[in-house]
Amino acid sequence: MPIAPEQQQTECKESWREDHLMRVCGFANAQGGRLYVGKDDDG
Repeated sequence: MPIAPEQQQTECKESWREDHLMRVCGFANAQGGRLYVGKDDDG
């Protein structure tokens, strides 16, 4: 499945780290978003 490039509401992370919870909270407090774990910036 192709993934949209990183933008305001899309983040790609190669692996999970506890500090990524800040991103999840940021999405929850904004307009939502998607966090892809296991993908690099190139998809």
